[in-house]
Amino acid sequence: MMKNSISASKASLVFFLYQMISALDVPLDSKLLEELSQPPTITQQSPKDYIVDPRENIVIQCEAKGKPPPSFSWTRNGTHFDIDKDEQVTMKPNSGTLVINIMNGGKAEAYEGVYQCTARNERGAAISNNIVIRPSRSPLWTKEKLEPNQVREGDSLVLHCRPPVGLPPPIIFWMDNAFQRLPQSERVSQGLNGDLYFSNVQPEDTREDYICYARFNHTQTIQQKQPISVKVFSMDSLNDTIAANLSDTDIYGAKPVTERPPILLTPTGTTSNKVELRGNVLLLECIAAGLPTPVIRWIKEGGELPANRTFFENFKKTLKIIDVSEADSGNYKCIARNILGSTHHVISVTVKAAPYWITAPRNLVLSPGEDGTLICRANGNPKPSISWLANGVPIAIAPEDPSRKVDGDTIIFSAVQERSSAVYQCNASNEYGYLLANAFVNVLAEPPRILTPANKLYQVILDSPALIDCAYFGSPKPEIEWFKGVKGSILRGNEYVFHDNGTLEIPVAQKDSTGTYTCVARNELGKIQNEVQLEVKDPTMIIKQPEYKVIQRYGHVSFECIIKHDSTLIPTVIWLKDNDELPDDERFLVGKDNLTIMNVTDKDDGTYTCIVNTTLDSVSASAVLTVVAAPPTPAIIYARPNPPFDLELTGQLERSIELSWIPGDENNSPITSFVIEYEDGLHEPGVWHYQTEVPGSQTTVQLKLSPYVNYSFRVIAVNEIGRSQPSEPSEQYLTKSANPDENPSNVQGIGSEPDNLVITWESLKGFQSNGPGLQYKVSWRQKDVDDEWTSVVVANVSKYIVSGTPTFVPYEIKVQALNDLGYAPEPSEVIGHSGEDLPMVAPGNVQVHVINSTLAKVHWDPVPLKSVRGHLQGYKVYYWKVQSLSRRSKRHIEKKILTFRGNKTFGMLPGLEPYSSYKLNVRVVNGKGEGPASPDRVFKTPEGVPSSPSFLKITNPTLDSLTLEWGSPTHPNGVLISYILKFQPINNTHELGPLVEIRIPANESSLILKNLNYSTRYKFYFNAQTSVGSGSQITEEAVTIMDEGKMAMASRQVDIATQGWFIGLMCAVALLILILLIVCFIRRNKGGKYPVKEKEDAHADPEIQPMKEDDGTFGEYRSLESDAEDHKPLKKGSRTPSDRTVKKEDSDDSLVDYGEGVNGQFNEDGSFIGQYSGKKEKEPAEGNESSEAPSPVNAMNSFV
Repeated sequence: MMKNSISASKASLVFFLYQMISALDVPLDSKLLEELSQPPTITQQSPKDYIVDPRENIVIQCEAKGKPPPSFSWTRNGTHFDIDKDEQVTMKPNSGTLVINIMNGGKAEAYEGVYQCTARNERGAAISNNIVIRPSRSPLWTKEKLEPNQVREGDSLVLHCRPPVGLPPPIIFWMDNAFQRLPQSERVSQGLNGDLYFSNVQPEDTREDYICYARFNHTQTIQQKQPISVKVFSMDSLNDTIAANLSDTDIYGAKPVTERPPILLTPTGTTSNKVELRGNVLLLECIAAGLPTPVIRWIKEGGELPANRTFFENFKKTLKIIDVSEADSGNYKCIARNILGSTHHVISVTVKAAPYWITAPRNLVLSPGEDGTLICRANGNPKPSISWLANGVPIAIAPEDPSRKVDGDTIIFSAVQERSSAVYQCNASNEYGYLLANAFVNVLAEPPRILTPANKLYQVILDSPALIDCAYFGSPKPEIEWFKGVKGSILRGNEYVFHDNGTLEIPVAQKDSTGTYTCVARNELGKIQNEVQLEVKDPTMIIKQPEYKVIQRYGHVSFECIIKHDSTLIPTVIWLKDNDELPDDERFLVGKDNLTIMNVTDKDDGTYTCIVNTTLDSVSASAVLTVVAAPPTPAIIYARPNPPFDLELTGQLERSIELSWIPGDENNSPITSFVIEYEDGLHEPGVWHYQTEVPGSQTTVQLKLSPYVNYSFRVIAVNEIGRSQPSEPSEQYLTKSANPDENPSNVQGIGSEPDNLVITWESLKGFQSNGPGLQYKVSWRQKDVDDEWTSVVVANVSKYIVSGTPTFVPYEIKVQALNDLGYAPEPSEVIGHSGEDLPMVAPGNVQVHVINSTLAKVHWDPVPLKSVRGHLQGYKVYYWKVQSLSRRSKRHIEKKILTFRGNKTFGMLPGLEPYSSYKLNVRVVNGKGEGPASPDRVFKTPEGVPSSPSFLKITNPTLDSLTLEWGSPTHPNGVLISYILKFQPINNTHELGPLVEIRIPANESSLILKNLNYSTRYKFYFNAQTSVGSGSQITEEAVTIMDEGKMAMASRQVDIATQGWFIGLMCAVALLILILLIVCFIRRNKGGKYPVKEKEDAHADPEIQPMKEDDGTFGEYRSLESDAEDHKPLKKGSRTPSDRTVKKEDSDDSLVDYGEGVNGQFNEDGSFIGQYSGKKEKEPAEGNESSEAPSPVNAMNSFV
């Protein structure tokens, strides 16, 4: 009874706690986060088993966050590690990361051990995993004397590698003296232990350079064993050797090479045991000797090998099962077999499991007096034990807390107080490993805070939704109420929507919604309110839209776009052509309410859109312009205007002058404008610059001048045809010197190295100097630091480099121009940054969500901005395919990169291959480059539908059977479960018969279809299936053979058709047909009488024309011409040829299509001409002979 009540109470506590945690989510407001206290949280740490390079500095990571910022301490081998007493060890500032200096005299072996980091502040202490530091080792091979291996042909042989023991273990491979890998096969292969196994040796195996190499990846070194010599004696040479060493009386003679049944070289015996951990890769090996070379087969006793996770390697000598689980435990039998027999070995596999999480403890944020629970559940084999720590101390000896009660894997908190804040650690361990998780309990008592700025103005368009924010925080969770006006009543009713985050929504804002809204947040610790303003604006409308226009070439056209908008909003009007920007052409004139196109050309044809934007809404309207050719007009010669002349300078002042001129001839096209250009003979002689442009009706202009410039002017006239030649230059005018009027533009500060600041600017042009002696005063100081300005004066440059700066800090920069007469006005300041450095931290918490077989979504936590050490440009996701889960061999790894700009924390990975294993990592990118990569994340795509089978061949046709052969799909995209074959007969009229479906096992590659009809065409449809569904199909057609009599007839027909006399006969028949056609046309032109002629005269229908005279010969000739067309099925009820057969090679486009059948025939215009042939009655539908007179074409068909 007590247990039941406790369980019920736990359930209610968990439900209540879920509500409380969701109510106390802390908003990501930077100011709020800086003010709220929080226990430490470990954010980054080195791996548990940390193998380091003994030649490089050892960096043991430990990063944590908290408020106040935590302090750090370390233990080594269970005791306090005083880093101050070791000059080789330093801790990074504001971090717990240790750096052990190995490159300046330290030895990595001296720092081997178990390290643990503690991050502590006034709210608790979090601890890291036990980090085991071990330096990698790549020892040399021990010297040994290797005897040559002399072996008889056909015997087995094992070459032992026995590499030195390294950390981590080396990768073994065999090569020769030329550094070429030794070829391996079913007969010769390398075992898992690195030894080279020969199932039977052959004479070509003789060589003296079998060399075993051990590659130690961690230190990037390769160690080489001494070469091993192998000499294989053939039987003939062995007999000669024996004979030479024995006397005549000795009996000698080596036995010839004999075949032998298989025996296992490894493993030995009949049984063995293997223990593997859950989630690892299980590798089982069997290598056999024998002659012929044995073949290896694997089975699981009492079960099936796991689908999708089983692979065979090393010529099926190695069984590989990935991601093993407890269900993979059992007996695995390898069977070695050749023609003389077989042998086997049984490996008993037991799968154990290091602890893994079922429910890891999660942080709790509670208010004083509330209840909550921490739950820590893990599984493993054997079952892991659960132990709790509080602030890094076993909970049994930790300071007591009356609000805390430990119940196995659960800690129950009741009526917590602020002193209950702490960090708890859950440790789940068994003999194969452990899990350690930190979870804090943070008890906060905070009065309400409203984070939305006071008097914030919200503006919306009439009849659109209005969302008014009231972001808040408090502990306990505050209640939110809304009021309208200073003394208004609380808002309620269906016209408002109140969101959990405090936002007030007005679904349809009206004019009377305008006003002041007050948000009130209250809890037991206090009350606070905030006022915001809402304004409802009139919508923007286009009251006169552009209309469809048709304009002649070289005319003018105008589109109107008159708008009405709220008086407090400022609209902007943009014109587009075919949804793109207007052409950069002076013919397009954009006015306030219209768009005018001058001198329209064909390329102006298109759709023109007027878009009106305000800060709150946007509207648009479009119209089409069609350009047509202009009517012909008398020829008028249009040309560019003649250049202006008689330029005169008057009213000379220090900063201005008046220029006048006389226009040249406009050449039948009015002058639209004049362009004035100037030359600075003092600074840039011979270079003309644009000064201004005035309308074509103006011949005088007042020009503004700059000091210290020797001016000359010229004028260019412009009309619709083009620009005139420039006028002759005016007289020169030199202005006096003065202080510079302006400072350099485009001032920037960008570091090129982590310790410098490069200040650049665009130098003033010659006439901008206003006088001689132009220089620049460059000034800088670090922003937000109370420093004085540092200045330097430079000349004839546009860049200055400041050295010795901190990495990526902001600087205030200004550049001022000066000359011999003085300084320019005080310049404005710009903000620059010293040089960037590579980011220090990799993105954390990388998660992959597989959406479908070709698409995945990756998430990551953003790195701290301080660690970016530069301008954050985004994140790069490197991903690559490790292997296809439906194929045995790996392929070349091709890494793909996707870049996500800005501070994004997720991205989509498209174009994945179904049923494959992928890896990815994420790196942060700044202007300097990429940061370190996150740990590789493995994910797998699910199965998809397969591609079509690679081919379908139909062979060996007989009277009643066909043989089908096919190839598996190029892209199976999963595990094939079957093939689907559908087929149906096609009769002589090309009609399809009943459809038959057959399901074929996936391991088959051919099929013999029996009991088919002879001399029948069949159509086949073939596709493959996975568990997801059927793939695309391929089709094929084939015909069963005819009986022997018809085959002989077909053979004779083919033979005749290839004879020369037959070809000559066909030419004669063609000539005869031509003569008959000529006769028909002549008789028709003469208007001869025949039975239908009288009827034609009676009807007097000019549309009816005779087509043929008596026997339909012309209709048969038309049928011959249709042979070149595609085959068409015979229409129902059509008459067959005289021999009552329809051959495939004959044209299916019969005369029935033109009306020749039992009901007569039709003319080309559709008129009935059945009596032309002289027939009086309907012909029978059945019969052996045609009642018509034979035509030459029918005669030709009888030969074929």
